[in-house]
Amino acid sequence: MDYIKRSIEDVIKKSDKTFKCVLITGARQTGKSTLLKNLFPEKKYVSFDDPFIEDQAKQNANMFMMLNPPPVVYDEVQRVPELFRYIKIKCDEESKKGLFCLSGSQPFELMKSASESLAGRVSIIELAGLSLREITKDAFNEPFVPTMEYLEKRNKTAKPVSDIWSIIHRGGYPELQDKDIEWSSYYASYVKTYLERDVRQLSAVQNLDDFRRFMVAAAARTGQMVNYANIASEIGKDQTTVKNWMNILEASGIVYLLEPYSNSVLNRAIKTPKLYFRDTGLASYLTRWLTPETLAMGAMSGHIFETFVISEIIKSYSNRGIDYRYCVSYYRGKDKKIVKKDGAEKEIESEIDLIIEENGVLYPIEIKQNSQVSADETAAFTVLDKIEDKKRGMGAIVCLCPQPGMLRENILLIPAWYL
Repeated sequence: MDYIKRSIEDVIKKSDKTFKCVLITGARQTGKSTLLKNLFPEKKYVSFDDPFIEDQAKQNANMFMMLNPPPVVYDEVQRVPELFRYIKIKCDEESKKGLFCLSGSQPFELMKSASESLAGRVSIIELAGLSLREITKDAFNEPFVPTMEYLEKRNKTAKPVSDIWSIIHRGGYPELQDKDIEWSSYYASYVKTYLERDVRQLSAVQNLDDFRRFMVAAAARTGQMVNYANIASEIGKDQTTVKNWMNILEASGIVYLLEPYSNSVLNRAIKTPKLYFRDTGLASYLTRWLTPETLAMGAMSGHIFETFVISEIIKSYSNRGIDYRYCVSYYRGKDKKIVKKDGAEKEIESEIDLIIEENGVLYPIEIKQNSQVSADETAAFTVLDKIEDKKRGMGAIVCLCPQPGMLRENILLIPAWYL
C-alpha cells in the first residue's frame, strides 16, 4: 500500500527544527512509525518492539545511547523509561536541534516520562487516525470553524463523498485503507493486541475478558453522556473500577471525553462529560455493526455519525498542533421552557452538541445525520447569549446535506465532507 501523506507532517518538521526532541504520541496503529520513517529517512531508526533491543537499552542505557547516537528515531520508547534520563543529558550537552524523535502507543506513560525528564526540551505532538481529508487526499489543512471565511476557503478543495458510511464504518487506521485487509479480522487482532499489551501495562486488570466486556459497553454509549453506574450495572463491576477502566481507554487514546462548557452564568448546566470513541470503525466492530449498510440504518447510526463528526473536528485541530481540549466543549442544561396547553410552563433539557471557542467567540454546532434539517433545531444556541464576557458567533448544523448553505442569517448548513 502506498504511503498516505499526513496533514501533520509540516508541524512535525517545524518542531524538529525548533526543539531538540520531538515526541509523537497516539493510539496503537495510527501510523506513527511509518510517518517518522518517511519524514526522516536520514535518521537511524530504532524500535523497542524488538525484545533484544529493548533488553539492551534496559541493561545499559548509557552504552545503548553511545551505540545509537542522535540524530535518531526511538520507536515504542515507553518500553524503556530508563532512556529518558540519558536523553535529557544528551539534550543538555548538545546545542543542535532535532536530536531525538520519540514515539509510542501509550500516551499517558509517555507524557509522564516526558514531563518529568524533558520539560522545556521536547515538543509533544498527537497523531490521530486518518482524517477524512487524508483518506480523500485533500490537502486543505485549516482547523474547522463554522464561518463564511472557512467555507469560502474549504470550497476550493472539498469534494462530495458518496460512500461516507463506508468510510465511517471502515475507520481511520491507515492499514485498513488497504481494501484487501479484512475489516473484522483486523479489529479482532487490534483489540487482542491492545488488551494484552497496553491494558496489561497500564493497569492491574486481572481478567481481560471483563475489560473486553467493558469496552463493548463503552462503545455502545459513544456519543452519549458518561453514566458510570449504568455501565457498572451492565458488566457487574463497581463504579470505581469502571472509572479506572475509562481512564485507561482515555489514556491509551481509544476514547475522548468531551467536557461540558463551564460558566457561572449557566448554573443549570449538566457537568457530566460525553464519551466518544476516537475511531468509528472500532466502535462499530465492538457493537457488532458488521456492514456499512446495517450501521447506517441501525439504532446507533445517529450516535456513530456524531462520533465521526466530533472526531473529524478535533483532528482538524490536532493536525495543526493545536491542543483542542482548550477550545471544544458541549452544553446541556435545564433552561429551555415550553408552554403546555393549560398554560403551565415546564423546563426541559436543551443541548448544544459542540461549542468551539476562538478569540472569545463561541461557535455552537448541532450534528444531525439527516440530509433535511431545520433551523428550529438550533433553538438552544441562544443560551450562549447569557454569557456577557463572550460573543456568540456563527452557528451551524453539520449533516449529510449535499451542499453548504444558510438556514438563517447566523446559522450555516455544512455537509460532513466540508469538515
